[in-house]
Amino acid sequence: MRIQVSPSLMCMNLMEIKHQLAVLDSRADFLHIDIMDGHYVKNITLSPFFIEQIRPFTKVALDVHLMVEQPTDFIEVIAKAGADYICPHAETINRDAFRVINMIRSFGKKVGVVLNPATPVSFIHHYIHLVDKITVMTVDPGYAGQPFIPEMVQKVQELKALKQANGYQYLIEIDGSCNTRTYNTLVGAGAEVLIVGTSGLFNIHDDLETAWNMMRESIDEAQGLAQVSA
Repeated sequence: MRIQVSPSLMCMNLMEIKHQLAVLDSRADFLHIDIMDGHYVKNITLSPFFIEQIRPFTKVALDVHLMVEQPTDFIEVIAKAGADYICPHAETINRDAFRVINMIRSFGKKVGVVLNPATPVSFIHHYIHLVDKITVMTVDPGYAGQPFIPEMVQKVQELKALKQANGYQYLIEIDGSCNTRTYNTLVGAGAEVLIVGTSGLFNIHDDLETAWNMMRESIDEAQGLAQVSA
């Protein structure tokens, strides 16, 4: 399977949103949308209203990352706005994870779960088989442009091994510092979806189509090297 790419829309040029969405719509596998409440993390970015506004302009799956203290306050409104994947942090749902998963499913959406750098895979052991996607944060959450945390490579490898050993169907996704400095390491470890932001896509060239082609070439090269090494 070709490595999938999920551009982070908090990093796009919002003054050129219609043009940039058109470019991404024919190329991206997902569009990553960060929802922050200013409490779970100190930043505030996009919103359910943003999802509703862009939904008519793209056929690409909208992957919503909930960096919020109370995910259940957001799930219904995000689902109705047009999200395809709803992905809360494991740390925010473990007191009622099965209820949250069932709630997301009740709206016909796919379920993701996000692991902070200091959160082990064992934290989601009892419901790992129920999720469609697991996102490994390779930076602490809340802000773009942070340095890569190399200890997360082992976590990616662990998720890949668990998936292969048990026949799990989840996608292994990476969020944080996905760029030419980390592609080889991440893809070699087992990453299947890369969330790209400023350093991986939007700031590497003024023209987004050119930037996409540069990024795609680098990721494909990393995947080729990983296949040779396997």
